[in-house]
Amino acid sequence: MRTSIVTTRLSGLAALALILAASSVTPASAAQAVPECSMSVTLADWGENSTGDIDLAAGESCQIPIGIRGTVTDSSISQKPTYGKLKKINASTFEYRAKAKYKGNDTFAIKATGQGPKASGTSVITLHATIK
Repeated sequence: MRTSIVTTRLSGLAALALILAASSVTPASAAQAVPECSMSVTLADWGENSTGDIDLAAGESCQIPIGIRGTVTDSSISQKPTYGKLKKINASTFEYRAKAKYKGNDTFAIKATGQGPKASGTSVITLHATIK
C-alpha cells in the first residue's frame, strides 16, 4: 500500500511539473509580429503590372500584402532579391528581410494571379527596397 501512495504522489508531482512548464512556454501568438512594410505603391488592376518602393533598416523584416482589390488565387516570387530574403507566407502575403549590415538598394518582384470586381489575370509587382 505504501508503494502505491508514493507512486501516486510522484505521479501527481510529475503532472504538476508538466503543467507549470507548459504554462511558462510563450505561445506562438505572443511572438513578435512582423510589421507591414512602409510602402509607396499604386497597384493596378488584375492583369496589369505595378511598381513600388519600400524602406527599412538593415536586418529588419516586414510583410508585404498583395493589395489588389479582389481575391488572390495564386502567387509566387518572380524575381528574388539580391541583398535580402523574400518568403511567401500565404497566397496574399510575403515577408522581406533585408541583409544584416547592408545599406543600399534591392529589387524583387512578386507574381500574383487573382480576380477582382472589374478584372482578372496575372500581375507582376516589382518592389524597390531602400535599406538604411
